[in-house]
Amino acid sequence: MTTQFRLMNERRFLPFFVTQFLGAFNDNVYKNALVVLITFEAARYTTVSPGVLVNLAAGLFILPFFLFSATSGQLADKYEKSRLIRLTKLFEIAVMGLAVVAFAIDSLALMLATLFLMGAQSSIFGPVKYALLPVHLKEDELVGGNALVGSGTFVAILLGTIGGGVLIALPDGARWVSAAVVAIAVLGYLASRGIPHAQAADPQLAINWNPLTETVRNLRFVRENRDVFVGVLGISWFWFYGALFLAQFPGYAKDVLGGDEHAVTLLLAVFSVGIGVGSLACERLSGKHLEVGLVPFGSIGLTLFALDLWWASPVPAASGVPLELGALLAVAGTWRVLFDLLMIGAFGGFFIVPLYTLVQSRSEPGHRSRVIAGNNILNALFMVVAAGMGAALLAAGLTVAELLMVGALLNAGVAVALCAAMPEFARRFRAWLRPSLRPR
Repeated sequence: MTTQFRLMNERRFLPFFVTQFLGAFNDNVYKNALVVLITFEAARYTTVSPGVLVNLAAGLFILPFFLFSATSGQLADKYEKSRLIRLTKLFEIAVMGLAVVAFAIDSLALMLATLFLMGAQSSIFGPVKYALLPVHLKEDELVGGNALVGSGTFVAILLGTIGGGVLIALPDGARWVSAAVVAIAVLGYLASRGIPHAQAADPQLAINWNPLTETVRNLRFVRENRDVFVGVLGISWFWFYGALFLAQFPGYAKDVLGGDEHAVTLLLAVFSVGIGVGSLACERLSGKHLEVGLVPFGSIGLTLFALDLWWASPVPAASGVPLELGALLAVAGTWRVLFDLLMIGAFGGFFIVPLYTLVQSRSEPGHRSRVIAGNNILNALFMVVAAGMGAALLAAGLTVAELLMVGALLNAGVAVALCAAMPEFARRFRAWLRPSLRPR
């Protein structure tokens, strides 16, 4: 059994993995249930269009990462991490209790407020999540641990997205969603009680409650170490690229492939499986040690398979009856599209796992959580920019497939820039291609 799967049998990893998996799962159960409810029932609550409301919901979830990440990073450095995780999980239970009230009184405003608080809870958990791994894992386990967390998160997002949509569509769906999110939050808290003690990195830290000045300070910590800074920029670019692609799945499934709503789920599932497979393969490909040579390797695949996706995309036909899943899979070219998506996900895993490991292993332990918080702030910023760029280019007349092609070309440019900023990427890639020089 490889190191990464052996970790699933150990208390220093398994309770944490289950805790973070259930957290990501719960976020997406509630988020997608709300999106589906808004899409089909918006007229019950307001005259605002469903499209505007869905974008408002997305903004409300990501806003707390700008507002609270800086403070969260300080808390994660100042206090013992397992206790802080348990407190955030108790907060999640309270937030899900508010969701129950929102559904019970059928208040859209309270549902959206709950979504904002969920984003706040996630922004608190984020810095602790990635700062905890280097505390409990050995150097040769860190790549495998990050791979499990990364792949598990994407699987949780997929299952939560599907689960939320299915539950809200049931008769009396709001009650099913209410019961599910509370139960999942409670299970997450129970799992968190098994996380071992993780000593505070800087117990004497004086908390700065001003989010603006602390955000600037966090970003200074990120820039302190050039390797870490380049790693954070690479991670943020990945979230830009991923957000750009994921946002196009509904339009691509409907307008390019001609499929129904199940086609969107299929695209998300294939992409998520690819991320999981690529992430889990990183431990073997890197020899259980940090191998930044995988970053350019991942970039190459992200560009080539996205270009092939653009090339293989069928010309949008005149709108008609959407194809059911079986009929869509029988269409020539669909399997090539799915293969491209699978490989984009896999090479995304090759790209992101070593970057997270790089940031964790080369950050100063005394302010590692604040570096992760700075990373989360930049990730959120890049995702917002991706959404804005995607909307602008589509409004300018680009097709969804052409937008994906633009993303692929931008990725090639970013890959060159990352290698120029940190020559170790290209040097280790050349060495990685020669097995005799790989780390043992």
